[in-house]
Amino acid sequence: MFRLIPIPILLCFVFPGAGLAKVVDETEIDQRVREIAKTLRCTVCQTENIWESGAPLAHQMRQAVRERVIRGQSTEEIRAYFHSRYGDYIMMEPPKQGINWLIWLAPFLLLFGGGVLLWREVKGWVTRTPPHQPPPALDEAARRRIERELHENQ
Repeated sequence: MFRLIPIPILLCFVFPGAGLAKVVDETEIDQRVREIAKTLRCTVCQTENIWESGAPLAHQMRQAVRERVIRGQSTEEIRAYFHSRYGDYIMMEPPKQGINWLIWLAPFLLLFGGGVLLWREVKGWVTRTPPHQPPPALDEAARRRIERELHENQ
């Protein structure tokens, strides 16, 4: 009997949160708010969307999204509202139009340009490498000097 008691105690230490976990029931409104909030950038954090951000402004923006979803606005209408207030920056994925094409294409153009430069440099290394030649033979004066210095050091 006492041999079985340590097992539940051990399980409580191994899985401490399992007993405290609860099931979250998400409504359709909550799902839409989450989907929309994940596409909008937090203006305070700048690298997080408003769904994941803990900033007070992000909380207010999530509340604004929730109110607009409850009013029955479509996803595009809600995004258009935030776009009109904050511009293209508010979108986690900027629209692919105008100057924003540069944002989408710049990494690929830089990668291609770097590859071309690397290829040219390596090609230059290969063509500039002279063929292996043995060192030139010593002339008679250099040979005598080396022999003399060797005899002096012995």
